[in-house]
Amino acid sequence: MATGGLKMIQNMLEQLPASERKIAEYILENPQTVVNSTVSDLGVQANTSGAAVIRLCKSLGINGFQDLKVRIAGDLVKPVEQGYRDIEPGESFFTIVQKTTSNSIQSLRDSEEIINYEELERAVQTLLKAGNVHFFGIGASNIIAQDAQQKLIRINKGATAFTDTHLVATLIANAKEDDVVFCISHSGETQEVIQVITLAKERGVKTISLTKYGLSSVSALADIKLYTSYSAEAPFRSAATSSRLAQLYLIDILFLSMATEQYSETVDYIDKTREAIRFLKEGK
Repeated sequence: MATGGLKMIQNMLEQLPASERKIAEYILENPQTVVNSTVSDLGVQANTSGAAVIRLCKSLGINGFQDLKVRIAGDLVKPVEQGYRDIEPGESFFTIVQKTTSNSIQSLRDSEEIINYEELERAVQTLLKAGNVHFFGIGASNIIAQDAQQKLIRINKGATAFTDTHLVATLIANAKEDDVVFCISHSGETQEVIQVITLAKERGVKTISLTKYGLSSVSALADIKLYTSYSAEAPFRSAATSSRLAQLYLIDILFLSMATEQYSETVDYIDKTREAIRFLKEGK
């Protein structure tokens, strides 16, 4: 059963215009009522309009009010989540392990709930057809870019993951029609990433973004938008921890989806790269 409706609303709440936020707040307070309501019913109940309900669904990136109701109904019957827990002074190793494990699992589950499968399909098909994929991210996001580059190179797909914006600008200037610029920024507001994706857009290069769920400068510019879930990060559970794991998770999904589309070729490429690495290790 589809889920994630309430999570999407929670993630987007502060970014919504007043009329849509009013509906969103009503839904969060009365999810059971919403499941049995029509668009016009909800507009009246939230003291706004049915048109605002439709706009909210569009802002959430879902396929209409029925899709939202199905997701909320799924949320209401799933087990209660433990939620994120931050470490405290003097924490024992045992509880650190427990909290880190719990937070990591929660981050992946939250991100799984908000996947837009139409955008995922578009991303996979675009990457499969790409001549070269230029991944770009700054700081912790560059770790994700390098992981993605390594995966694609292993299956004989041209890929880069530079952090130097001048080098990336050069790649974009010389990009071919089937090249793709893949920008990674948890906040979606990293200035260097905004500049790179703006340049790619101006040059007509296809773009994919991977950001936290919601409205951001980077996702607004991208042709294809992928998201990880966003929650209010505690001081020690920063973007470089749970968010990084969710980003790696999305890259794994993309890679495996590409692999299953060209399964035999992928197996051949991985066998060849494994053999080459074995040769280096054994010195033969």
